[in-house]
Amino acid sequence: MARYTGPDCKRCRREKVKLYLKGSKCDSAKCPMENRPYPPGQHGRGRTKDSEYLLQKREKQKAARIYGILERQFHGYYEEANRRQGKTGENLLRILESRLDNVVYRSGFSKSRDMARQFVRHGHITVNGHKVDIPSFRVSPNDIIEVRASSRELTPFVIAVAEAGERTVPAWLEVIPGKLRVLVHALPTRAVIDTQVNEQLIVELYSK
Repeated sequence: MARYTGPDCKRCRREKVKLYLKGSKCDSAKCPMENRPYPPGQHGRGRTKDSEYLLQKREKQKAARIYGILERQFHGYYEEANRRQGKTGENLLRILESRLDNVVYRSGFSKSRDMARQFVRHGHITVNGHKVDIPSFRVSPNDIIEVRASSRELTPFVIAVAEAGERTVPAWLEVIPGKLRVLVHALPTRAVIDTQVNEQLIVELYSK
């Protein structure tokens, strides 16, 4: 399975914004964006004229990197969003937010989406009582996501319970920290998705 194996912090520098790919490191002084807030490479500090296409391309790359998705899958999500009724950009973000790895991250059970993906792949997460080890699994309203009983004593989940409440949980989710349980009340609207992405630029890119 193809996946990115390079340094995550270089991706943040390329997009000139923190993508919060490294969990707590992103909020510390060790974050490279604090000391080198410019793109990597020998021409990183040079002035470049951003064309309309470049702005659209960078916005798409930023969204894909935030959610940890490669190009082929991201394009498939766009095609699905475009077939649905409503605004394509909002549909796209709703699809990305409904991924199981994102829900685990949003619930505060992991420090980053990479960690959430690992939890899912290793079989620590159940949906409606059934083990699901596919990070791209799509949750639905009224789903119940839990950490498996046999995994709750693992250090990351013990820390998650101890730090419950430190991260803001989206309104479309309800977290029960003591049981490491998440209730999905509804799929999110654009108003409650705090991802700093201009989805209209992505739509314009793929519409060409």
